[in-house]
Amino acid sequence: MSRSKTALFELRSGAIDAVHLVVKTPDFAALTEALQQRFDATPEFFAGEAVAIDLRRLADDATLPLDELADLLRRLRMRPLGVVVQPAQQAWAAASDLPLLDSRDNREPRKPVDDGQPATPATTTPATTTPASTAAEAAPQPPAATPEPRPETTPAAPQAVPVTVPTVLIDRPLRSGQRVYSPGDLIVQGVVSHGAEVMAEGHVHIYGALRGRALAGARGNTAARIFCTSFEPELVAIAGIYRTAEQDLPVGVRGQPTTVRLHGEQLLIEPLALK
Repeated sequence: MSRSKTALFELRSGAIDAVHLVVKTPDFAALTEALQQRFDATPEFFAGEAVAIDLRRLADDATLPLDELADLLRRLRMRPLGVVVQPAQQAWAAASDLPLLDSRDNREPRKPVDDGQPATPATTTPATTTPASTAAEAAPQPPAATPEPRPETTPAAPQAVPVTVPTVLIDRPLRSGQRVYSPGDLIVQGVVSHGAEVMAEGHVHIYGALRGRALAGARGNTAARIFCTSFEPELVAIAGIYRTAEQDLPVGVRGQPTTVRLHGEQLLIEPLALK
């Protein structure tokens, strides 16, 4: 007697969000020192995060000891998944224990898609004639009245239905260890404490003190911004561009109403005028 077997697993292609470590120098000693300093000051920022090592900013002839770099990231409590490279870097990068990954920068604008389909030509229906079967039918008939042509009308193009992205509202303080994510904008009415994290694909509004982490434009929205009424963050980020507390803040923003926006590859942190 045959029995159907139930599949216990599946292998599927997919996409996983991961922090990109964009390497800008082939000097491994200098890179090690810089990473160690960053994570000694803020050891909890990326603890447990999956990391893709992005080598595309390096020159084609530059190399790095990738296995040693992966060991360093593990000591810093991160989890390296693999490396992202240019075609010229594949040969030496593939010699490491890390797999090669395919990654697209979410902040790059997409090009319009041309489907390559030619326009459909207009079709005409040929006129048909019926042979005369009798002499009477063959006799000439008075001309029939010609109907007036109707004006051609172009059907209206279907209008796209706007997609509504919900805004998440949190009306309580967030304690250390709590995380909140929004697929649209995020509004917090209260304090974001040290060790708490708020993340949104749109803007982040905090009506209270920001003492933890705030990340806006989580899916690459470079127009997203962060607004808060008291700026004391551990970390802020927009579209993957980060700034941590160990970096000096501009004069006049600490503890004050502040906005954060992205300009090119840099975060601009400016006082927020409340009138």
